[in-house]
Amino acid sequence: MSGSLLTDGPVPKREQLIAVLRRTAAEDLGPDQPVPSERELVERHGVSRQTVREAIGHLVHEGVLYRVHGKGTYVAARQVQTQLHLASFTDDMRRRGLAPSTRVLRAEAAEPPAEVAAALDLPSGPGSAWRVERLRLADGVPMALEESWFPAHLLPRFLEHDLTGSLYTLLGREYGLSPSSGDQVLTAEAATRAQAELMRTSAGAALLVFTRTTSAGDVVVERTTSRYRADRYSVRTTLDRTPPR
Repeated sequence: MSGSLLTDGPVPKREQLIAVLRRTAAEDLGPDQPVPSERELVERHGVSRQTVREAIGHLVHEGVLYRVHGKGTYVAARQVQTQLHLASFTDDMRRRGLAPSTRVLRAEAAEPPAEVAAALDLPSGPGSAWRVERLRLADGVPMALEESWFPAHLLPRFLEHDLTGSLYTLLGREYGLSPSSGDQVLTAEAATRAQAELMRTSAGAALLVFTRTTSAGDVVVERTTSRYRADRYSVRTTLDRTPPR
């Protein structure tokens, strides 16, 4: 990063610093690398700490940078953009030339919450569903947290399988239940401190939340809530004027 002092002129120092930081993030640093501290930027460019905070805040809002509480400010990875369609995370990332990987955080037989039991058409009760929590990564970068529920009676010995790959592929290959349709709702949340730590972002960071119920033919096989980092994942939709049925 250039160490030149910024001077007053037609372009305010704040805008000059935004341009310097934007160029540094694009040309000099890679994703998840730290930018200089506020103190370093003040000394290097001869601006006030308030100007530095405003410039960084602007780029955080744009998704160019992100903050990690107590650690500093880092360069954000470019967003992965998707069009809504029924596909596994694994297939979606591979289609974009990214290497998907998964950390299984929890896999157990459990009693589903009432809304999950209703979605899966299950009686509430201990062990009536498989619960799988996973951290999904693309090129080693945390992208999403997933909590998935599956009907235990349809998928015997489900937890004995490798759960780090595409579960849609597993459902089709081992149980003849390839997902064919789904219903999905998109909402937004702020990351909790625990979620932020797992996803290498800051507490309160914006998350896109997809709640999906998936069927194989007429059989409901999955209820999943996926929380994506909004600074790394965006959704593209195609619109027309035909009203929904």
